[in-house]
Amino acid sequence: MDPLGRCWLAVFVGGGPIGTPALVGAAGEVAPAGSTATVVTVTTAARRIAAGGESRFITAQLYRLADRIVRIASRRRSDRTTLSTVRVDQVIPSLASRDAIGVHTLAISAAFRDAGIDSQIYYGNATPDVAEHGRSVTELGRATKNRWLLYQSSIGSTVFDILFARSEPKLVNYHNITPARFIEPWEPSVGYEVRLGRSQLERLADGCRLAIADSKYNEGELREAGYRTTAVVPLLIEMTGRGGGDDRVAEALAVGKARGGADMLFVGKVSPHKAPHDLVKMLSVYRRLYDPRARLHLVGSPLGDRYIKALERYISELGLDGAVSITGSLPPAALEAYYEAADVFVCASNHEGFCVPIVEAMGHGVPVVAFATAAVPETVGDAGLVLPDKSPLRFAAALNKVLADRDLYDRLSKAALARVSEFSVERSTHDFVELVKEAIGA
Repeated sequence: MDPLGRCWLAVFVGGGPIGTPALVGAAGEVAPAGSTATVVTVTTAARRIAAGGESRFITAQLYRLADRIVRIASRRRSDRTTLSTVRVDQVIPSLASRDAIGVHTLAISAAFRDAGIDSQIYYGNATPDVAEHGRSVTELGRATKNRWLLYQSSIGSTVFDILFARSEPKLVNYHNITPARFIEPWEPSVGYEVRLGRSQLERLADGCRLAIADSKYNEGELREAGYRTTAVVPLLIEMTGRGGGDDRVAEALAVGKARGGADMLFVGKVSPHKAPHDLVKMLSVYRRLYDPRARLHLVGSPLGDRYIKALERYISELGLDGAVSITGSLPPAALEAYYEAADVFVCASNHEGFCVPIVEAMGHGVPVVAFATAAVPETVGDAGLVLPDKSPLRFAAALNKVLADRDLYDRLSKAALARVSEFSVERSTHDFVELVKEAIGA
């Protein structure tokens, strides 16, 4: 090929490429200096024909053959280039370090790169500690060939509008969107966002090549929203006990434990749809009936100001100021200390699409007692007690059964450790990448 893309033929006379070839084109023209050629050997029979004055004919025939070979080879190189340069960029409304979806998104990006798939994260906003791991969604640039966009769906966002307007083929990773009725009375703006999120999820269904949910429950919602090709892969995050809890936090928790009483733990957003108020109500009954020194730890950041203020007043009205702690969001080492100190994990949430903290608790061998809503029974499996309703008396009695019966407690603890192995981050990473590769044809 020369700089203009023309194909030249290196013509040798004899049975093999010996000597210096002449570079000629289909009409017998000489190639310019610096051109490369497809090598073709002219056999003895061809040489005889050439001696009869038919060299231009032979050159043309060989050229057409060489040109065909070059074009086929070029297509094959192009195919290989497509596989090696295909990219899957993620788009997420908010990238945060202390958020399961944020950690999952970062893990996917690393897994794609390990698999030879170029990948970048584009976000609407990001916490400062992870902002360098992605770019603003406004930097997506022009649509490019061999690029796919993977949307992390969990809330309504204007980021979706940017994604939806683009021409690249799309994939979805769905983490559930809380129904607005659980949030709207307390935080109307967030209620609007979740309503918007469900509407946006439905709009994306027709143009989506593959939607991956992190639970069967969420996959069912995808199907209801109109998605045809779906799969289930748990979150790509480590949910087993890591050890190395914060020593100062562990010491403070040990002081309380030394006074006696069970330590109940809930980890998650302090939000009306997570219903920590129902846990507070349960604790009040449990302390009166079974264990007056029992404590409840609520670990997580609040959703707005109205609900948490009402929750704090409710705690005071029930006389539980010293029995209930609300820690806010914690760094990993401090959170680890709470899991290590917990006797039981409790969850009264009204809606969960997966519930990572339940699995994290199981990863520490902590039994779970939870209200059977949405994906919770699927996530807990046989590693805890799942309640058909969360009346304070029923919930308190179930907790007492677990904490007072040592044989039951030990069985649930072993079942929890066995159950968490089904959420192996290595297995989830492999399955996620393979599903995406199949979808994009890599």
